[in-house]
Amino acid sequence: MTAPPDDCLARNEWICGAYLSSRSQILWDAVVQHLQLTAVSVAIGLVIAVPLAVAARRWRWAAAPVLGVTTILYTIPSLAMFSLLLPVYGLSASIVIAGLVLYSLTLLVRNILAGLRAVPEDTRQAARGMGYGPVRLLLAVELPLAVPAAMAGLRIATVSAVSLVTVGAIVGYGGLGNLIYAGLNTYFKAQVLTASVLCVAIAVAADLLLLGIQRLLTPWTRAVAS
Repeated sequence: MTAPPDDCLARNEWICGAYLSSRSQILWDAVVQHLQLTAVSVAIGLVIAVPLAVAARRWRWAAAPVLGVTTILYTIPSLAMFSLLLPVYGLSASIVIAGLVLYSLTLLVRNILAGLRAVPEDTRQAARGMGYGPVRLLLAVELPLAVPAAMAGLRIATVSAVSLVTVGAIVGYGGLGNLIYAGLNTYFKAQVLTASVLCVAIAVAADLLLLGIQRLLTPWTRAVAS
């Protein structure tokens, strides 16, 4: 009877320290790509979502089409979305970023708009009485007060993006999803488990980071809570 190999890689175990030590550079590169794709897509989505939400708040007729279009985009399956974007961006990281931006708009626009709508009218009137114009009112009063709702949407959008990046493995730009996809095809247990755990860790870390930023940006909420 042949003795089992001592190497956990040879035994193809789920938990294997040898995999971490021998593939550390591969894992690091995948994590960096995962973070870059997530951060860039969410940042672009936020830049687009803010003016859309402001327009929907200022002109009521714009709210229905803005929310309707962003909601429709969110219902498109990820594989179909990438297929629709393929003729425009080709097999590149841009196709993944574009898809994630479109998916993030629903969560970001809705929450930013909800935050703007929640600003008390008395507060707006008081600011106008102090000589605030439309732009100053938006930047100094409405947007700061909308931060809690906006950050809630940003946190959800970021966690969703961390998950959806893995689908980019179908075009070769999926960060840790590349390792998961390759590991599933070869039934490489340690690779699948390690990459999956790292995805969860990134999502949790990003959510906690944004929660901390939210608390720093909204000190008045802590005062009310205490």
